[in-house]
Amino acid sequence: MRRTGVVLNLALALLTACTVVTTPAPFVTPSPTTAPTPTPLTQGDKAGFARQRERMVIETIERRGVTDDDVLSAMRAVPRHLFVPESERDHAYGDYPLPIGYGQTISQPYIVALMTELLELKRGDKVLEIGTGSGYQAAVLAQIPGIEVYTIEIIPELAESARRRLESLGYTQVDCKQADGYYGWPEHAPFDAIIVTAAPDHVPQPLADQLADEGRMVIPVGPPGGYQTLWKFVKQADGELRAFNMGGVAFVPFTGEGVKESE
Repeated sequence: MRRTGVVLNLALALLTACTVVTTPAPFVTPSPTTAPTPTPLTQGDKAGFARQRERMVIETIERRGVTDDDVLSAMRAVPRHLFVPESERDHAYGDYPLPIGYGQTISQPYIVALMTELLELKRGDKVLEIGTGSGYQAAVLAQIPGIEVYTIEIIPELAESARRRLESLGYTQVDCKQADGYYGWPEHAPFDAIIVTAAPDHVPQPLADQLADEGRMVIPVGPPGGYQTLWKFVKQADGELRAFNMGGVAFVPFTGEGVKESE
């Protein structure tokens, strides 16, 4: 990892499940720019999804070691089925990633919960998400009390659809931006926490610079098209990043001019 002054003080993964690589579902076909109007849900549909969501939290999140009450409450509250294409709704609460179009995915629920817990959020924290996607991770963050959420998406169509979705579901406190996330959001820095949901092959220096002292960054790092390592970094008073290896994962590649220029 170049130019970050990282102090590699590796910790063992906290959970055995964390070392299991999560493989995205194979797909390459992008969604159309204009999505069809979703079929309205009946009360029975909503009740069924609520039961699936509760089972998801118990069987795939709590049992694998996530214990933070705010994170568990957020995972119970956010309707994941409304953040996936209608064709994927029946699979929304399975513990695997799903395609959302434009070569991107919504991360598996366990990974969303784990990465959120690793941020160690507390009331008053300001968090930056890189890679809005469908808006699901941003909604989970916004569901935690007292958290200020900023999110950046590089793909214009996804950025706009996520903004509309978050707004329609009442997550109006989430600030959305369409831009290259490599450069962060300096106007709102420093951030107490940064979460990155696509994998660069190094830690972007602008993100390290925009992390507050004692701030936490959770980011997958590794080669594009392969498996990566999920890292948790904690910024020290001298500006260095203390690193914790949280195990193997598989994320879509980090894209944009920023990551290309740094190669």
